[in-house]
Amino acid sequence: MYGWIFRHLPGPLWVRILTSAALVACALVLMVQFLFPWMSQFTTLTDSTIGSAQQP
Repeated sequence: MYGWIFRHLPGPLWVRILTSAALVACALVLMVQFLFPWMSQFTTLTDSTIGSAQQP
């Protein structure tokens, strides 16, 4: 799949490398801005379990 995308990008090799790096950076920014905050409501990674158990 990635090879197909890379082959269909326009320009010489250095332009395709820059374009693919820009596409990866854009995808990462979109995930950090929109996807990860939306997914955080479904995960319990920030829930603390320290002090939740009864001490004998």
